[in-house]
Amino acid sequence: MAAGGTTPGRPDGPPEPGALERLAALHGVATSYMPSEERTVRVPDATVVAVLAALGVDAASPKAVDAALTAREAAGRTAPLPATVVLWRGPAGLPDALAALVPGTAVTVRTEQGPVREWRARDDGADWAALPLGVHRLAVRPPAGPEGEAHLVVAPDRVRAPDGPRHGFLLQLYSLLSTRSWGMGDLGDLRELAGWAGRALGAGFVQVNPLHAAVPGNPTDPSPYRPSSRRFPDPVHLRIEDVPEYGYVARPADRARLAELGARAAALRADVLHRGALIDRDAVWDLKKQALEILADVPLGPGRRAAYCDFLAEQGSALEDHATWCALAELHGPDRTRWPGALADRDSADTARARTALRDRIDFHCRLAWLTDEQLAAAQREARDAGMTVGLVHDLAVGVHPGGADTWAQPHAFARGMSVGAPPDAFNARGQDWGLPPWRPDALAASGHAPYRSLLRGILRHGGALRIDHVMGLFRLWWVPEGHAPADGTYVYYDAQAMLAVLVLEAERAGAVVVGEDLGTVEPGVRDALAARGVLGTSVLWFERDWTGTGRPLPPGSWREGCVATATTHDLPSTAARLTGEHIALRHRLGLLTRPLEHERAEDAAEVTEWLTSLSGLGLLPEGAGGGGPDAEEAAVRAVHRFLLRTPARMVGVWLPDAVGDRRPQNLPGTWDQYPNWRLPVADPHGRPLTLEEVTASPRLHALLEVIREESGPGPGAGPGPLTAPPGARPA
Repeated sequence: MAAGGTTPGRPDGPPEPGALERLAALHGVATSYMPSEERTVRVPDATVVAVLAALGVDAASPKAVDAALTAREAAGRTAPLPATVVLWRGPAGLPDALAALVPGTAVTVRTEQGPVREWRARDDGADWAALPLGVHRLAVRPPAGPEGEAHLVVAPDRVRAPDGPRHGFLLQLYSLLSTRSWGMGDLGDLRELAGWAGRALGAGFVQVNPLHAAVPGNPTDPSPYRPSSRRFPDPVHLRIEDVPEYGYVARPADRARLAELGARAAALRADVLHRGALIDRDAVWDLKKQALEILADVPLGPGRRAAYCDFLAEQGSALEDHATWCALAELHGPDRTRWPGALADRDSADTARARTALRDRIDFHCRLAWLTDEQLAAAQREARDAGMTVGLVHDLAVGVHPGGADTWAQPHAFARGMSVGAPPDAFNARGQDWGLPPWRPDALAASGHAPYRSLLRGILRHGGALRIDHVMGLFRLWWVPEGHAPADGTYVYYDAQAMLAVLVLEAERAGAVVVGEDLGTVEPGVRDALAARGVLGTSVLWFERDWTGTGRPLPPGSWREGCVATATTHDLPSTAARLTGEHIALRHRLGLLTRPLEHERAEDAAEVTEWLTSLSGLGLLPEGAGGGGPDAEEAAVRAVHRFLLRTPARMVGVWLPDAVGDRRPQNLPGTWDQYPNWRLPVADPHGRPLTLEEVTASPRLHALLEVIREESGPGPGAGPGPLTAPPGARPA
């Protein structure tokens, strides 16, 4: 069907001109979008109708459109308040919805904390200023006219800014194996890395990939960005020997079994580190799960039992639902469309009976969530004890797997038959479908954004900062209806003020910094709106140019302050690969280039040369911009980080593989089985995997960190410096 045409199956003639557009606009559904300033693309009517249907709005015929439009417009005329009202602390004044209340209007606020406050609206707004932070319930009764209710979010003006040392590490946790981990990096390794980086290097933070619970499978999807649940971490990250009950296994047969499992884990680790094997998450989990079954039979001591009960009470039904899904998936497989009876329905009688029948397995999975929470807390505690002012930076994925625990437990919050993606752009002419069901903005609004609030609260429990992948999704997401091409999707808008207010509120409560991944195409005004609330952006060196002027590399003094400055990310080539052109060769081998190899190489070499010339001109590359070989490459990597530290960026992230010369990307977008995405250990320049112990002793890493020490200096915000002497500087 041509864009803009009528939808098939409309027997009662064409709709009223503009009616579908007006109805869509009232529900935040775009009927056109602008991929560039010069071009507007019309969204097919079929897409708009399908998206409205996912929002519970019937637009399948002109008559239905007119009825829905009439009802929505009437509701808008009679409602004195929107679904959510945001009240920012600070000098901004009252929002329009509150400023418009007629003097004398009776106001009742049922606060989140419990007390009810009542007053009559007046012009000075003093009563509003006295409200506590939180998400409250607001009711208004004007002297004349309809009454109204809304959720009232009272939030701080801004997220806290990071202080102390600016530099820290970015890594994918699974990729950093120690001589103690069971075939993949774990929370014990994270604790060790944080303690070492804080004490020996004076680092301020460690940012990790999403640690969300994965959908079990054979094989399990290794991507940390398509989880079963974002509300709970994955127990595959547990360090088995750090579980307190490990030391109290009494039966000789159980001790022997644990020793056997540990030996098999050591073999897995050796396969990855010494025999070229990929990280096998499923094999690791199989061993850990067997070990955890043994530890679950060890009685908890009185204090441990009390702590576990407190955790269960605090997490409530959300944890019970998650553990129930895990138990059902364990028994029937992860595809709930194949579950017997009505188990696919969280609220069915079949599910209620299963909760009783599977209570032991449900308790087992609740306990795994508790143990993982404890080890996350220990890692953050170690980071702070080591002098880190931020500590762990957790990563929040864009969405969840359509068949996972979150969509089973909260079906009302997700749009059925829809998937998040991206429209066509210069890098992907067909658009993208990420296979992640989006949240319904209407369901969020009706609940006071409760699913979003609980998600943030959970992930911020044990961290000093949160990175939000594709932070533009707080404003709008590209929805692709099932059966449609990604290019035939449309943008659906969210209540950005409410999303930001809840984010700032929960960050304030956790004492956390917030970082938004805002790379790529960003709607005008979004970066300004995020910056106004203290949300840091993400600036990658190779993308920072004077795009509106000369097109040359942006000098360090012109970078924005409110960002994490870095040389690369998990989705981009390592700095060494970019400097040597190896990322072009890799994409050529995999058939991913869309232009001739010579063209790609020449363009890439010109870009690298331009940057190296700029670095040399700034005096950041004492060795000069010419030459080649490993020494020149290392010098260029150090120069890149000198540059980053010359910017005013609030945080400077060192991609850990960059520090040891790893040339391989952790993820190569556009590939599935052609490349081992999310399964590679950190390695040296020759591809030899390195243990955590080898990484921390790497001369290349210490040479880079010496540059960071020199550039950071003792100035304001530099922090106390290393709490221990580096290797070679310690007294005998």
